Order: sequence, then C-alpha cells, then structure tokens
Amino acid sequence: MNKQQEHPKVVEGIHYKTGKHTTITINKGKIADIQLTNSDHMDECIPWIGPGLIDLQINGYNGNDFNTLPLSIESIQRVVRGLWSEGVTSFYPTVITNSDQEIEEALRTIAKACSEDQHLNNSIAGIHLEGPFLSPEDGPRGAHQIEYIKSPDWTLLQRWQEAAGGRIKILTLSPEWPKSEVFIQKCTDSGVTVSIGHTSASIEQIDKAVEAGARMSTHLGNGAHLMMRRHPNYIWEQLAQDDLWTCMIADGFHLPRSVLKVMLKTKGEKAMLVSDAVFLSGLEPGEYTTHIGGEVVLTKEGKLHLKENSDLLAGSAQMLTWGIEHIVRSDVCSFPDAWEMASTRPATFMELPTKDGLKIGEQADLVLFEKDNGLQIRQTIKHGNVVYERS
Repeated sequence: MNKQQEHPKVVEGIHYKTGKHTTITINKGKIADIQLTNSDHMDECIPWIGPGLIDLQINGYNGNDFNTLPLSIESIQRVVRGLWSEGVTSFYPTVITNSDQEIEEALRTIAKACSEDQHLNNSIAGIHLEGPFLSPEDGPRGAHQIEYIKSPDWTLLQRWQEAAGGRIKILTLSPEWPKSEVFIQKCTDSGVTVSIGHTSASIEQIDKAVEAGARMSTHLGNGAHLMMRRHPNYIWEQLAQDDLWTCMIADGFHLPRSVLKVMLKTKGEKAMLVSDAVFLSGLEPGEYTTHIGGEVVLTKEGKLHLKENSDLLAGSAQMLTWGIEHIVRSDVCSFPDAWEMASTRPATFMELPTKDGLKIGEQADLVLFEKDNGLQIRQTIKHGNVVYERS
C-alpha cells in the first residue's frame, strides 16, 4: 500500500446507484468532493464505482484459514490482500468453535497482526467469534465440533476478549442455554454485538434474547434442522423480530431463490449479505481435504460439498461479489440494493465510518469494477489509497 496521499486524488466512474458519470475527489483519506454529470453518454472504458464491500463473516481465503493453528501473521496478511482483490475493504475474520486454548491462540495472533501492521488494522474491523456457545443438537450445530460446545461463560469470554485486545465485535450464540439473556445483556453492555445462530431455541428464548440485546441472525436458514415443525419455529421467529438484522449466504447453494426473496421482503433494509467463506475460497475447482469436513469437492459451478455426498454442503467458497451477482441475476433485487446489502448496510449495522457510502466527508473506501460480463474488480481504494489494481 502507498503512504497516505498528500495531494488530492481524483477517481471517476459510473455511480453504482444513479448510473451517472461520477468524479470523486479524495483528500486525506476522505471523500472531499463529488461531481455528477447528467450525460447519458458513457465511455465503455470507464468502470462503475461503489462503496467498499464489508464481510461480517469470513473464515479464510485462498488456502489461508483463521482456524488452522498455528496461525501466522503472514497468512492473515495474505487474506487481507486477497480480499482487497475481491473488493472487500473491511471484514471480520471469523474464529469458530474449538478448544478454549486454541480459540485464545487464534484471537491473540489476529490481535498481534493488527497491532503490528496498520494496513491490517485498517481492514480488520473486528473479530467475529462464532461459537462455542452454540446448540449441541445435530443439524443446528452444523460442522462445529460437539466436544467443544458449551453454555455461555462470561469469564471465559472476558479472557478471550483480553487475548483479542478488545477486538471481538460480533458473537454468534444460541440462546437456548439457561440464563442466556443475562449473558447477552453483559455482552451488549460491553459493546459486543450478539447474533443468534446455530440454534434450536424456543420462541420464548429468542424473544428474551432480543429483549436482552441480540441484534442479528447469523446466516439465517442455515445451521438448522433439515426437518422442523412448520410453525412456530426459530426461523420464522427470527424473521418476525423487527429488531433483528438478518445475514444471508447468497451463493446459490445455501438458500433457494424463494427463501432469499421472502427474507429480503421481510427484513427490507435490515437484510445483509455475508460470504461465510471458508479457506478454500479463491482456489481452483477440485478435491480437497479439510480439517473439519474431511474430503470435499469444489465444483466448477462454485458449490463446495462433501465428497461422499454431493447433497451435503461443506461450507461456502464464494465471495460477496458472487452473492451480489446471484441475487441480481435471480431477480431477487436490484443491483444497487444488492451492492448495499454487502456494503453500506453492514457498515450502518456495525457503525463503521463508511455507512453513508459515496458522500462527502465519508471515509474513502471505494471499489471500481466492471459488471457487463460478470462482476470484476478493477481497483480497490482503502482510506483513500489504492491497495489493489488489476494488472
């Protein structure tokens, strides 16, 4: 990355929302000026321009895994650089269920990487801890290892938060454990966003969780029983909770089009996209061995499944641009809405300095891209500096 520019920088492109030719002046890392033209004539060489993408849940990228120890600072750096090439300017590395010590080690390494590398610190907006306070039931538990699943433990979370240097910003848990609402209230008071996920909680337990401060649903519709009572159930209940924002994996394999449409219609501007990408994202199609799923296959269509059963998913291997393309191509929503579901909405939810998108005074986290033949990132700008440019 170049040093913070001392002179204003000017970028131009077609505004992702208005479709108008836009010239943006960047000064000292912020958007200093925006000029729009009303001309309908567009130079084919001019890219589109939009606010940087934000991923609230990513487990790894291009062979680098946040949950395989020992975790090196170099591998974290590779993930950050790789995500810049995918248009992601801020993200939340996701540490999942493991032994207490291994979770602590992963958190400590991420915190150390951020403290030693300002570029990493700028891109890592926080850590998402997914587990181990999840449902012990098969189905809702997903691929999380049963031997490490446990009830919420405030003392343990404080220990992990200290190891993380206060960087745990999102915690996914199941409120089915006794007195979960007390734990959730403590998390909320400490500034940790609680998200409901991997749960078999009752309607009453979900209601108490929201009253205590839970604000989000983690990849709603996944991490659930294959068969459940038609109603009431924990999916309907989370959709009905007005105070819950909803994250969706829109890779085309985790949720069918009809479910995506219903979730979006129900949640409106509180619907967000996440990749939930595992470390195989960014790799070529083929057969791989994972530390959780064993032998898996990444198909040329982008589906990641267990080798022994193609109907069983082994996680997501696609990035946010893939999800944006999918829901637009499937006529679930418009392109501007899809882009905002992966940029300004998560920024608003997490109160990041890019929540207003392309506006004067906002932090200059921008993406220049092409979309005529699929979304292709041309340039990524972070804090006003070009951190990725397609050769």
